[in-house]
Amino acid sequence: MIPVTTFAGQQVAVFGLGSSGLLSARALAAGGAEVIAFDDDKKKLAEAQAAGLKTQDLHELDWRTIAALVLAPGVPLTHPTPHWAAALAAKAKVEIIGDIELFCRERAKSGAQCPLIAITGTNGKSTTTALIAHLLKSAGRDAQMGGNIGVPVLALEPFAHRRAYVLEVSSYQIDLAPSLHASVGILLNVTEDHLDRHGSMENYAAIKERLPANVQANGTAVIGVDDDWTRATAERIARAGKRVERISVLAPLREGYYAQGSRILHAGNGKADTVADLAGIGSLRGMHNAQNAGAAIAACRALGIELPAIQNGLASFPGLAHRMQPIGRKGNVLFVNDSKATNADSAAKALASFSDIFWIAGGKPKTGGIASLAEFFPRIRKAYLIGEAAADFAKTLNESLDGKVPTEISVTLAAAVEASARDAAASGLKEPVVLLSPACASFDQYPNFEVRGKAFSDIVLTIPGIKSAV
Repeated sequence: MIPVTTFAGQQVAVFGLGSSGLLSARALAAGGAEVIAFDDDKKKLAEAQAAGLKTQDLHELDWRTIAALVLAPGVPLTHPTPHWAAALAAKAKVEIIGDIELFCRERAKSGAQCPLIAITGTNGKSTTTALIAHLLKSAGRDAQMGGNIGVPVLALEPFAHRRAYVLEVSSYQIDLAPSLHASVGILLNVTEDHLDRHGSMENYAAIKERLPANVQANGTAVIGVDDDWTRATAERIARAGKRVERISVLAPLREGYYAQGSRILHAGNGKADTVADLAGIGSLRGMHNAQNAGAAIAACRALGIELPAIQNGLASFPGLAHRMQPIGRKGNVLFVNDSKATNADSAAKALASFSDIFWIAGGKPKTGGIASLAEFFPRIRKAYLIGEAAADFAKTLNESLDGKVPTEISVTLAAAVEASARDAAASGLKEPVVLLSPACASFDQYPNFEVRGKAFSDIVLTIPGIKSAV
């Protein structure tokens, strides 16, 4: 844990006592702050009390004595309406911050030369974060990975000379981190998301832009430029005099990194050179992963990692658990766990990466269903549908103008794996893929996508003759 000493001797209120909030309270207390913690959930209050923390209803506080409110990122700050705790703090003119801000202030106070790579974007940030951490470690660097990817930032190892921190940062966290000045700030893409939290697409994009715009002096902003929002962001940050490395997988660039087939090229000074090749790297299939790889390469080169070490690291990247993760192979049939695809946009990335797909989909449906995936239906040899969405998905697949897809209502994941494995093996196709990419939340049958993905992996690995790819 990283003790937070920047509020030593001061009173700090903490609201939201999930994993990151509880850790923030503990880190503040360890650094000498007087912490007053609260949550609307009585069970979380009991956990805080068991950890030795002072709890009190924040309605009863004398806010004139409070130095800051540390708000859990999931608690509404502005939209659709501010949470009551945020409203009380704002009325008292008490600053409202999050755990990323606590980390940033402590990093600045420590004086340690610790590179900070911060990654955001609507899609791809988890894979890019994991890939950068892997590349740094494989090159022999001390790298800590956390943030929105699952390890709260204050749970990482304390600051030490040249220890690098690789953080996935959500828009919620950026909104609570005014001192987030990264060595390398990465913005991958911006598409519609979290409008209930931010109020409008303009607000959402502006919050995302803060991360690359506020890189530290002599820092590097790495920005994907394949959508209108990020393209405009790159132009604004470059005009402000910051160093910008652009990334594209849609077209060559005069300056920056772009994909051409399996190769990643870097353009500048009137020429373009190949800096890496993703051919044969199963964990980095697909155009979306070319963008992730381009951003990771740009970040690592900004930190002085040499190209041979980067290529070796790319080749050994195991992939992100539950995101297009190869699980096993039986004969020529590949089994892939993409349980993290909890909506259609995310599932599209996997469907675009394979040609002969035996697709396991369904669960608790999201708004819009799978109609937006119609362009990929010709790649699907058969769909095996599970959970609440099964009937609606079958109707969409059977009535598609882009090509009707044979379906089977499997109901359960175990039945879907059994049927898809049988049909893929009997298909006679050269490279059939059994793909779990649900395009749905898991909550009808599993507590989260991780549990669903593990269940798929466990079932696959019991198939007689399977060779593990994990």
